[in-house]
Amino acid sequence: MQTRDERQRPKWLLAGGRSRLGRALAERLVPDHDLVLTSSRPWEGEDWAESLGATRLVWDAADPNLSTRMTADLTDLELDGVVILAGSFPEQPIGSWTMDSLEATWRVNQAFPLLVAQAVAPRMSEGACLQFILDAAMHRPFLKRLPYTAAKAGLGALVPGLARTLAPKVRVVGHALGTALPGDHDDVEALKAATLLRRIGTPDDLARALRYAAESPYLTGQVLTLDGGWSIR
Repeated sequence: MQTRDERQRPKWLLAGGRSRLGRALAERLVPDHDLVLTSSRPWEGEDWAESLGATRLVWDAADPNLSTRMTADLTDLELDGVVILAGSFPEQPIGSWTMDSLEATWRVNQAFPLLVAQAVAPRMSEGACLQFILDAAMHRPFLKRLPYTAAKAGLGALVPGLARTLAPKVRVVGHALGTALPGDHDDVEALKAATLLRRIGTPDDLARALRYAAESPYLTGQVLTLDGGWSIR
């Protein structure tokens, strides 16, 4: 296993690196990073991922043997950075909640990221940064997505505790992200108007924030908000 000093390019793991945003980040990071990407589904047919030369893993939040699988997959790996993007975004207005639906939302958006953090922490190099992609809704809740918002807010609240737990070897940073990739049916002009900067974010904005945190050795335990001022407008 190479040490961090022996590697010419940092090795980062993107948990949820198959999603729209995960793919966009992978394509922006691959020119100067070696990447490990995870998905809840097999990677067959994903030619774009193969073209990146990334290691591809299957980590499914519903897998009862997930922790064992993650430990096995990470054997002999040393990671210089980890970005946890995995999540779901279900619309669940009050009145529709059931125990099964709530557990499914929290499993993907909170329990899975914590299990990833637990698995990767021993494999991270000195000074590496563990980064969570959260949601600016933790500051301004989505009323039709309160279970999702609660999961992200809870994960954000754990960032300082994880930073204390993993210090001084590993740093922990969260990113409360606004819109970075609008959906096909989103009203882009309305999304722009809802921000102070009158624009939505881009994957490049997030990639810059991730690089900033990774390259800031005195930064840990903080949640950075990247939403163009949406949450304070």
